[in-house]
Amino acid sequence: MAIDRIFLIVLDSVGIGALPDAAAYGDAGCNTLRSCYQTGELHIPTMQRLGLFNIDGVDFGTPCEAPIGAYGRLAEASAGKDTTIGHWELMGIISPKPLPTYPDGFPQDLIAQFEAETGYTALCNKPYSGTEVLKDFGEAHLAADKSVIVYTSADSVFQVAAHTDKVPIEELYRICEIARGLLVGEHGVGRVIARPFDGTPGAFQRTALRKDFSITPPRATLLDVLEEKDIAAIGVGKIEDIFAGSGVSESVPAKSNADGMKQIEALVQRDFRGLCFVNLVEFDMLYGHRNDAVGYTRALNAFDAWLEQMLPTLRDTDVLILTADHGCDPGYPGTDHSREYVPFLAYGKEIRQGVNLGTRASFADVGKTIADLLGVDTAIDGVSMVGELV
Repeated sequence: MAIDRIFLIVLDSVGIGALPDAAAYGDAGCNTLRSCYQTGELHIPTMQRLGLFNIDGVDFGTPCEAPIGAYGRLAEASAGKDTTIGHWELMGIISPKPLPTYPDGFPQDLIAQFEAETGYTALCNKPYSGTEVLKDFGEAHLAADKSVIVYTSADSVFQVAAHTDKVPIEELYRICEIARGLLVGEHGVGRVIARPFDGTPGAFQRTALRKDFSITPPRATLLDVLEEKDIAAIGVGKIEDIFAGSGVSESVPAKSNADGMKQIEALVQRDFRGLCFVNLVEFDMLYGHRNDAVGYTRALNAFDAWLEQMLPTLRDTDVLILTADHGCDPGYPGTDHSREYVPFLAYGKEIRQGVNLGTRASFADVGKTIADLLGVDTAIDGVSMVGELV
């Protein structure tokens, strides 16, 4: 076996059915992919050929008689259903404790410290939809002398929204860096998120200049191991933000799913040895959180059409892996992430076709498998699937 490059693409929030403990998270019966299928518009023949509808528990869609990939589903072993915990687990860290969440808003003493250190008044301080919070607090923010909108969600996040005319983008990032420094220990949220917006009352809109300030992983991930071995770990999209830069040898920004796919095309043409780790965020950000099942479905269709054109460009020593980090069922009540199994699809000349990997106990099996494919010895969490894949 000679594997030089692995392209790991995280289809952000593309869950495939509720985990056994989903009810404890308020997610009984959730199924992101099923909600897309039920729109009647889902058309993903490339992922179908890879084995998506052959995966255990996927009881809709038409299975492929002879899948060209290996397929299975991954359970989340960590306590949580957020982006940070999901990506950490993919890279070999199982988190037994969830990151803190704030269903009643952040403690007043923390907000007071934030205001004192930033010089800005914090409006809102409640869990809120990212679009609704602009409708309800945007005008007050514009009218105030120095203010920002602070809000959270069901996830472990401290979000800071500000109009670009009132708070320049670099100043917003500075505010978020201060918040990141405050949010440690018991208040160590997974991400502080800068949420710039523009527009006028009644027509506010978030810009593409969002930036995440993540908490540093508690121990070494596969990315750190690759860095120590001088093996490339290229992050596309928000990967660098999620891991607070730890272990990412090169970061390639991506403004959208389409831009992320364009960056992958360029990287496929480059010579490197190692991992290209991609997050395609729009499934989650634009569609899952907004209960837009049709939009979600069309985004999956667009990715699948791109994938059909991309697969023939892979080299004989490449492996493609598709998976997700959690669910965000657009057909489920509420707008939060959902506790779901995620798909695992692997493809490449060296990968056995039609292998059913069943149900894996942890997302961490992905990181362990990548390490083995690249010939790297590591003590990260997870169980390698290499014996079944090649």
